[in-house]
Amino acid sequence: MKRRTFLQQSSLAAMASCLPWQSILRLYSDPELSSFEKRLSPVGRALEFENQYVWCNSPIEGPDGKIHVFYSCWPKSESMSGWTHASEIAHAVAEKPEGPYEYVATVLSPRGKGFWDATTCHNPSIHFVDGKYALFFMGNSNGKLDTQRIGLATADSLYGPWERPDEPLLFPGEAGSWDDHCTTNPSFLKFQDKYWLYYKSFDSEGYLHPKFSIRGNRKYGLAVADRLEGPYQKYKGNPVIDFSGMGNNEQCEDAFVWRENGKFKMLARDLGTFGIDNGLYMESDDGKHWSKPKIGYQPLEKYVSQPPAPKHLNRYGRAERPQILFQNGKPSYLFTASQGGKYETASSFIFKID
Repeated sequence: MKRRTFLQQSSLAAMASCLPWQSILRLYSDPELSSFEKRLSPVGRALEFENQYVWCNSPIEGPDGKIHVFYSCWPKSESMSGWTHASEIAHAVAEKPEGPYEYVATVLSPRGKGFWDATTCHNPSIHFVDGKYALFFMGNSNGKLDTQRIGLATADSLYGPWERPDEPLLFPGEAGSWDDHCTTNPSFLKFQDKYWLYYKSFDSEGYLHPKFSIRGNRKYGLAVADRLEGPYQKYKGNPVIDFSGMGNNEQCEDAFVWRENGKFKMLARDLGTFGIDNGLYMESDDGKHWSKPKIGYQPLEKYVSQPPAPKHLNRYGRAERPQILFQNGKPSYLFTASQGGKYETASSFIFKID
């Protein structure tokens, strides 16, 4: 070994011995790790309820200085698959981002036969827009994926009452189009006096393709409106996120989009690029053309120790549905959903963003 190389490695080892383990990981980190991932420190679980699964945790700081989280939940008796046909959206509040959180109320429930959100309400994403609160969500009419539609509920207060129209906010495309199956996983931002809504979909034919272990190929589209309530017009260059050309049926879902330091940024759940237990991170100058993905966050085993996976939790060990809490206009905490916890169901898992 050359003397210079030896001295460099010896210096790194000496530095590492003085650092906490999280910093050591980053010192020798994979080049595929994003700058965002290097800002994360694990906080731990929150919103654990004995008889419920909790998913899709969307946080916002209220005018009372408290942290409000809107989350999906359904009875433990329905198992993990209950999100498709038994989910409701509830509201909890805490004095600080780390919790503990106290349940306030259930704010959106399935409305029953004849409504587009008859059987489930899921995927909440909360925003303060134009002096009101906008709660984007997904509903379906028969408990199946092909009736998933994005909707919007609004209120003057985080405590409601919430108003929702009788029609969805965004419909799928025409038969044979890339997005003819559904609209789901909403991510919203207001930019240059326009209202931008990102949504996940895939085509019906691809969804049923027998070749792939992960059915279909999930892609992201963009729709833009002049008003919060719409109508939303789909961008002609859709889909804006399409991994289908990367091979091995790579794809992503659960996108969350925001602007920071003059750029659009996106977190999403990985489905094949680095491994299904990772999150993805991408950047864009215009919100329509995105960089190649890097790792946005890693499997939970990289941050914390957990008990062995219970047999009934087949998505154990990964964080999904990333949503960011902003304080003073900057990202401060990352809220995700993860199976496990003391009740062996699912709960929020929170990271601090440095």
